Amino acid sequence: MSNSNQNNSKGVSVVSEAVCQEIMGRPEAFTAVENVFAAMAKNTAYNFPVIREAIGHADALYGFKSGFDRDGMVLGLKSGGYWPGNIQLDLTNHQSTVILFDPDTGKLKSLVGGNYLTAVRTAASSAVSIAHLARKDAKVLGMVGAGHQSTFQLRAAVEQRNFEKVVAWNFHPEQLPNLAAVAEELGLPFESVTREELGAQADVIITITSAFEALIDADWIKPGTHIACMGTDTKGKQEVDAKLLSTATVFTDELAQSVSIGEAQHAIAAGLIQEADIVPIGEVINGTKPGRTCDKQITLFDGTGVGLQDLAVASVAAELAEAKGQATYFNL
Repeated sequence: MSNSNQNNSKGVSVVSEAVCQEIMGRPEAFTAVENVFAAMAKNTAYNFPVIREAIGHADALYGFKSGFDRDGMVLGLKSGGYWPGNIQLDLTNHQSTVILFDPDTGKLKSLVGGNYLTAVRTAASSAVSIAHLARKDAKVLGMVGAGHQSTFQLRAAVEQRNFEKVVAWNFHPEQLPNLAAVAEELGLPFESVTREELGAQADVIITITSAFEALIDADWIKPGTHIACMGTDTKGKQEVDAKLLSTATVFTDELAQSVSIGEAQHAIAAGLIQEADIVPIGEVINGTKPGRTCDKQITLFDGTGVGLQDLAVASVAAELAEAKGQATYFNL
C-alpha cells in the first residue's frame, strides 16, 4: 500500500502549530514557494478569487485564499484573518488554518496550523526574490519595519547573500532591539538609521510594514539596489514612493494582486507604469524572462502574498509530519 493510501486509511491528518514549527524549516519553505511561483508562471497553478471581509465584530478581518497546483497536486484553502485585539489576549493577531483536499477525490485530507507557516512562507517569498534578483555582491541589508514578521524576513534574507551588516528603521524605534538581537545572533553588526540613510547604505531592502503611505522616497535608492516590498496586501496600503516603480524593474508573485492590492496599485493608478511592465517572478525562475541584467539596475519585488504559497508550505508540512509520525488523525 502506498504512503498516500496508508494516510487516507488513517483518516484526516492534523498538523499542529507546534509540529509545524518543529519540522518546517526555511530551506523547505524556500523550495516550496519557489516551485509554486514557477508553476504559476506556467499556468499550471491557479489562485482562486480571494474573499476578505470585515465581519463587524472585534474589528476583525476574515477571509479565504484558495487555489490548485497541478504540478504539486495540492488543492485547498487558507481560512483566517486579523484580530487586532488578540495581542491583549497573548495571542497572535493573525490567525489562520490551512485545509487541504485530495485533488483526485475532493475528500478532506489535512488540517494544518497556518500562523507560523504564514510567517515562514512570507519570508521565503522575499528570500526567493533576493536569490534571483539581488546583486551577487550585496553586502548591506536594510530592514524597514520591526514587527513580528521582520525577524522571519531577516533570518531568511541572510541565507541568500553574504551580508556584512544590517541597517534598520521602524516607526516605533522601541521595537528595533528585537531585530538587533537576531542580527547579533547571526553575527551581523546592526545599526538603527534614518530612512534616507538606509537607502544610501543598503544593497537589499525589505519593507515589512502595514503602512498606508510611502515610507521610502525614490530619490533615496541607489543604483543596483533590490527592494522586496512585503507589507502591501490591501487596497490603499503603500510602503514606497510610486515613482520608484517607474525607475525600477518590477517583479511580483501574481500580476492580478500586484496591480489591485499590491505595491504596484499606486503606480498603476498614477499611470507611471502599466501591467505589462511587471514580470511574474516565476518567469525568472523558469528562465523565460530575464531577472537582473546589470549591476546598476534597481529591481523591485511586489510580494502581495498568494494562497498557493500557503498551500505549498502546508502540503510539505503535512507530508513531513506524516512521514515522521508527528501528525494526528481523525475520521469525519
